[in-house]
Formats: sequence, structure tokens, C-alpha cells
Amino acid sequence: MRRMILAGLALALAACSPNASEAGAQSTQGSAAVHPISGLPVVPLRIHRGGKVLTFRVELARTPQEQAKGLMFRTAMGPDEGMIFPFDPPRGASFWMRNTVIPLDLIFIAPDGRISNIAANAIPYDESPLSSTGAAKAVLELNGGRAAQLGIVPGDKVEW
Repeated sequence: MRRMILAGLALALAACSPNASEAGAQSTQGSAAVHPISGLPVVPLRIHRGGKVLTFRVELARTPQEQAKGLMFRTAMGPDEGMIFPFDPPRGASFWMRNTVIPLDLIFIAPDGRISNIAANAIPYDESPLSSTGAAKAVLELNGGRAAQLGIVPGDKVEW
């Protein structure tokens, strides 16, 4: 029993450590992962690239307020992390990089779940619109250059 209490305390202290990655997800509500900075749910996301499946853990920005804030003011994000912005119903989407510190790849997902287009390496703080080609059911943001690094291209299938 004493070991279980000590182990629990050690885990709690590690989660509160100032050295913990700002981009890491912590489980704070049962089995639901919640991001420690945004407070958004963290969900698994898969991109089917040919016969390969790429797996990410992404923050889910559902409300207009969550989507408006997005990744503004964030200074780091893990290589297999991101943020997904779902739209119901699908619509034309246009994003900008206002108050966004890190370069991002914006991956526009068509209503059929396939990537329609990618705005690669969006420039931090740039307020030029970055738009979908046609209706989007979601936009996925990854670290800038990550899509090219992993070979992600239009036509790849995205599931979350």
C-alpha cells in the first residue's frame, strides 16, 4: 500500500514538474487525455499514406472559441502532436497565423476524409489567409515541415 501511495505521489509530482514538456498530454479525467496547456481533449488521429499508417495525438478544438485561439502563443509542439479543427457541416476554411509563434503545416481535409490541400510551413505571425480548396470537414495543424518529412500528400485519408 505504501509503495502505491509513493508511486502515485511521484507521478503527480512529475506531471506538475516545470520540466514537463509543454506539448505533452496528461490524463486528468479518468481515461480521457487532456492537454495540460489548452485543456482540450487529446485524441488519436491516423493518416493512411499508401499502405502505411501515421499516428498522431491531437488536441480537439470543437467550439468557435477553441478554434479561434487554436495554437496561438504556443512555443513548442511534439513531433507527433497537432490540433484538429472539425467543421459540421463542412465549409470553406481559411486560417491565418496571427499570434502563432511556431511554423505550421495546415492540412485541409475534404468531406470524404481525404486531404484536399496543404498549406506547408505557414509563417509565424503572418496574417495572410491560408484557404482550403473546396469544402473542408476539418483542418489539421502539425509542426511546419512535418507533412513533407512524412510524405503526407493530398489524397491521403485522415481519421480521428
